[in-house]
Amino acid sequence: MLSKDDKSKSMSDTVFMQNNLPEVFDPRRYGSVKAAQIAAYDFMKGRVQKNLKLRRIRQLWEGKASRVDGEEKDALRQAKIEEARNEYKALRSRLASLEASLAAVDEDFHGPQMDAYRSAARGVGRGDCPRIGGE
Repeated sequence: MLSKDDKSKSMSDTVFMQNNLPEVFDPRRYGSVKAAQIAAYDFMKGRVQKNLKLRRIRQLWEGKASRVDGEEKDALRQAKIEEARNEYKALRSRLASLEASLAAVDEDFHGPQMDAYRSAARGVGRGDCPRIGGE
């Protein structure tokens, strides 16, 4: 049971959804709030058992939902993980492109100092997570 102090610091499920839906389904990326809500709906509808409607996504987005189902929170967590993976891949691709551009115009780019930076960067974040699928 949560103490009174813990309850005041904990986030309600409705607030969790209201804060995280726009973060994961960023309206700037989709062009509008409505398009972002439709993307959230498309993602979540296949991951929840109930008959999900766009209106329900809008309620969650605006913080007007009276309750939040566990499977809705789980679907949003999945979306956050998927978004993080996609962003990581995009950043790696962008970094590879920048490295290729720099290598073409800067002869010092392949020097020992840059090699040390690249080898250090390859190890970042790899010690905490197990390898999945032999990657």
